[in-house]
Amino acid sequence: MPAPKDHDLALTFGREAAAYDRGRPGYPDEAVLWILARAASGSGRPHVVDVGAGTGKFTASLANRPTEVTAVEPDPAMRDRLAASFPGVAAVEGSAERLPLADSSADLVTMAQAWHWVDVEPASREIARVLRPEGALALVWNVRDAEVPWVSELTRVMGSSIAEDFDTEKPPVAAPLERTEYAEFRWTNELDRAAFRDMVASRSYVIAMAPEEREHLFTELDTFLRTHPDLAGHDLIPLPYVTRVTIARPTAV
Repeated sequence: MPAPKDHDLALTFGREAAAYDRGRPGYPDEAVLWILARAASGSGRPHVVDVGAGTGKFTASLANRPTEVTAVEPDPAMRDRLAASFPGVAAVEGSAERLPLADSSADLVTMAQAWHWVDVEPASREIARVLRPEGALALVWNVRDAEVPWVSELTRVMGSSIAEDFDTEKPPVAAPLERTEYAEFRWTNELDRAAFRDMVASRSYVIAMAPEEREHLFTELDTFLRTHPDLAGHDLIPLPYVTRVTIARPTAV
């Protein structure tokens, strides 16, 4: 199993909550519907628990659907922003390793851009505890599509994050969970240059940079966006993504 994660680094996002909200992409409807179809059956209004919800990027995909949503987020700045944006959603403090929920109370648990921050063994046990019979955990990542040449070049300018060095195709889970399904969804998110800059500014390793290092990164990024032949002169930057989704379920006892 992977070593315990740096939870202090995971809690840096609140320092750039506004940039995170403006720059991070949402999720394609096709992927969201595929995930919801895998919730525990038998409830016309399934209870979905969005863990590591941040400012509500994935929560937004759930809030306007026939679901009961609980958002769990450890960072108070991120949680406050989520609560302001989605007043109909219960936003509570907690983490994958420590969920403030009753046993067998969730039809579906979602974790978008978050599982790479958890300690896998305790998180797997805790999520299995709150899932109802036939419930599911959905692990979701938006990954920039590196098959597009300019995106691969962009990564060399930006650097890579913890998520990009993590196995998002076969993410590790532990007993009593096991992976059961996997799907990919390709789509494009259009950003203006200010939002693109916010997308980069909201990354944990950028937040942790010294000011001069951060200034150098943004100088290089601005030059890349201004001069690359696939991007120069574009008001909107079409950033292609692959949304990767893994479903895990409790093993039969």
